[in-house]
Amino acid sequence: MSNESLSARPGAGKADDPAQRAPASMDAFWMPFTANRQFKAHPRLLASASGMHYRDVDGRRILDGTAGLWCCNAGHARPRIVEAIRRQAATLDFAPTFQMGSPLPFVLAERLAAIAPPGLDRLFFANSGSEAVDSAMKIALAYHRLRGEGQRTRFIGREKAYHGVGFGGMSIGGLPNNRKWFGPLLAGTDYLRHTLDLERNAFSPGLPRHGAELAEDLERLIALHDASTIAAVFVEPVSGSAGVVLPPPGYLQRLREICDRHGILLVFDEVITGFGRVGKAFAAQRFGVTPDLMTVAKGLTNGSVPMGAVFVAGRIHEAFMQGPPAAIDLFHGYTYSGHPLACAAALATLDTYAEEGLFERAIELGEHWQQRIHALRGSPHVIDIRNFGLIGAIELRPRKDAPGARAYEVFERCFHEGNLLVRVTGDTIALSPPLIIEPAQIDQLFETLERTIRAVS
Repeated sequence: MSNESLSARPGAGKADDPAQRAPASMDAFWMPFTANRQFKAHPRLLASASGMHYRDVDGRRILDGTAGLWCCNAGHARPRIVEAIRRQAATLDFAPTFQMGSPLPFVLAERLAAIAPPGLDRLFFANSGSEAVDSAMKIALAYHRLRGEGQRTRFIGREKAYHGVGFGGMSIGGLPNNRKWFGPLLAGTDYLRHTLDLERNAFSPGLPRHGAELAEDLERLIALHDASTIAAVFVEPVSGSAGVVLPPPGYLQRLREICDRHGILLVFDEVITGFGRVGKAFAAQRFGVTPDLMTVAKGLTNGSVPMGAVFVAGRIHEAFMQGPPAAIDLFHGYTYSGHPLACAAALATLDTYAEEGLFERAIELGEHWQQRIHALRGSPHVIDIRNFGLIGAIELRPRKDAPGARAYEVFERCFHEGNLLVRVTGDTIALSPPLIIEPAQIDQLFETLERTIRAVS
């Protein structure tokens, strides 16, 4: 698959276009998840994108090693998606979905159900992964109440998990910095141990061999809290924000078995793993485990228009359909649920994935990706390498009294000196390139990373 036709146009843009030049002031915008003072002193500003590359405001071409923010699985500024958004904006810019409708959300829901694991055939639309997670939590609570088990109010999350920034998602997430300023959060939540085990699994190619027994943590928590109080277990099949934490073989299968035995819903957060990232449409299919609810976002529209969704098992949806036909069956929703522009972008994105065989791309390129990332073993300060599909993580030894500083320097140097965008989380460099990446670009990415890692003390 050649990306030559997708390459960014030369030049940094016209001087009268504010999107193409550095702003006169950066004071007013409070940036999310950013050290604002540090960034504004030495900004990294992206002005345009196409295919595998960004251009910054100085006109430099930057290889995208992160698909934006795990979003742009089909690459940037893809013509079919751009045209679909333009056409929809000129036709129907907005339509309410409270007691009203427009055709596209219904069409999109059918398309998504057709590629989902069997049984996940109902869709509830949100606008982000955070909203999708909070929606899934509310659906789970209401489902149990409708079945006469309203005492099931407890959620089980996992250490190192990220489930967005709503109060529900923060409550079941396991990243301390995301939680510590904002308590109290939802009461009654508990956490499984994570599966990151450097002592036994460091430098494992693909899935780690050890740790499936950690799924038994769920039985321990059930014994502690009683199954009759637990509504759902939320897990990311592959955790991204914590630095790519992978499930040992059999781990997810065991969680499924335990949930089934105790009447607990299993929810997969596939905001990062969905839409081809691991070699199937969804990680549930790659791992052979079907959850009861599944949240998605990011790759749903290729990052072009904000959108999230919850896949819901038909039997769960049916529990809401037992009241009078004129009664509202779920008192929940968003003004922009099923937004026409987002739906148009999602449909064009699905067409692009299908036409170019992008869901299979992570498997086709997986061996080459794995060889190149593990070739960094032995580079200075590298203490672990993790990979699965087109996901990768290089964990660096933290500097004494300065955790995160070494990886952040690698991130900055990659951008400013290597023309490469990577992601940093703690002392881990995380990678998730667009699925259109070519083998030669994989080589370029890891050559730049190796050079940069060796240059950083």
